[in-house]
Amino acid sequence: MSEALRTILQAGVEATREAGCEADPGFLWDFWYPAARSTEIRAQKVSRALLLEVPLVLGRTAEGEAFAMRDACPHRGIPLSYGRVDGNVVECCYHGWRFDASTGQCLEIPSLTSQDKLKVERIFAGHYPCAERDGYVWVYMNAPGSPLPEKMPEAPGLKVFSEKYKITHLACDLPSHMDHGIIGLMDPAHGPFVHQSWFWRKRASIHEKAKQFEPIPNGFRMSAHTPSANSAPYQLLKKITGEPVTTTIDFALPNLRTEIDQSGKQWFSSRATVTPVRRDLCRIDFVAAWNLPLPVFLFRPFAKKFLRQDQETMIKQAEGLRHNPRLMLIDEADRQAKWYFALKANLLESRRTGAPMVHPMDGPVTLRWRS
Repeated sequence: MSEALRTILQAGVEATREAGCEADPGFLWDFWYPAARSTEIRAQKVSRALLLEVPLVLGRTAEGEAFAMRDACPHRGIPLSYGRVDGNVVECCYHGWRFDASTGQCLEIPSLTSQDKLKVERIFAGHYPCAERDGYVWVYMNAPGSPLPEKMPEAPGLKVFSEKYKITHLACDLPSHMDHGIIGLMDPAHGPFVHQSWFWRKRASIHEKAKQFEPIPNGFRMSAHTPSANSAPYQLLKKITGEPVTTTIDFALPNLRTEIDQSGKQWFSSRATVTPVRRDLCRIDFVAAWNLPLPVFLFRPFAKKFLRQDQETMIKQAEGLRHNPRLMLIDEADRQAKWYFALKANLLESRRTGAPMVHPMDGPVTLRWRS
C-alpha cells in the first residue's frame, strides 16, 4: 500500500469513528474468522492479530500446529506477544508465567514458593480454537464469557474440483464497519461504475438482468446461471473451453461470499470474507483457485486492481458517513443487503430466545436490476 493511500485510509477510519458507530459494534460471535495468512505464523515466533476488537497472540507449537490466545497475561495484563514461545509453551515477558499454547492453562509461576497454596493449574489465559484452511489461520471467536459448542463446526474451506490447481491470496483494509463492507461485497449494481475497465465491463454496457435466488442455511444463493454477457472474464472462459459457463454465488453468515464458475472441465473458485477488525475497520481476504490455463502472475494484477477499486470507493464512502447521513436500501438491487440484515437480526434473536432461526426467504425468488 502506498503512503498516500495509507494516509487516506487512516483519514477514512477516523471519519467513520466520528460517525457515531461507537454505541454497538454489531459483531457476530461464535463463528470462524481468518486471522492471518499461514505464512505469517512461524515456528517459535509470536504474531499479533485483532479480531472483533479482541487482541490475539498467534504462534505455532513445536509440532507446527497454529494456536491463538488472548494477547494479555491474566496476571497483570501485559501482552503475551512481548514474550516468547518455548516449544509448546508461551512465556510472559513480565514475570515469566508460562502457559500451555494448546489450552491456555497456566503451567508455572516462577515467583511461587513451597509455602504458596495457589493452584496454578486453575489459571487460564484466554484461548481460542485454531484451524488452517487454504493458506489461512482461522480462529473461532466465541462470545466473551460463553463456552465453546460441544460439537465445533468446521472452519470454512475453499471448494476445489481437481487435484491440481493454482491458488492465490489477496487482502485489503476498508475503513468502515463490517456491515458496510459486507453489503458492498454483495452489491450487484456498482460494477459498471466502480469497476469500469477493459477487462471487466463498461458503463455503456448496462442492461437489465434477472437472477434467481434461493435460501441456504444462514444465507442465500444466486442459483447456477449463465453469467452476464457484459463481463469480459466470463466470455474469455467460454472462448477458452468452447463450453457454456455456469456461475453459482453464495453468501453465508457471518461474512462469506463464494463464487464457483465452471465450463466443461475448467473451473474457477473464489471466496471473499469481510472480517471485522474493529467497529470502524474491516479487512477483505480474497482467495481464488483454478485449473484454467491462466498463470498466477497474470491473474493477480487484475484482481488487485479490482480490490483496490472497492477499497478506494469505501474510503470515499467513509468520508460521507462521518456526517451521519440518512441511508436507504431499494428494491430489487438492494434486496440482498436486506436479506443480510434480516439474517443477522434473526440469528441474534434465535440465540437470545433459543427458538429456531427464521429465514427471511420463503423460497426461490427472482430479482431484477440493471447493471
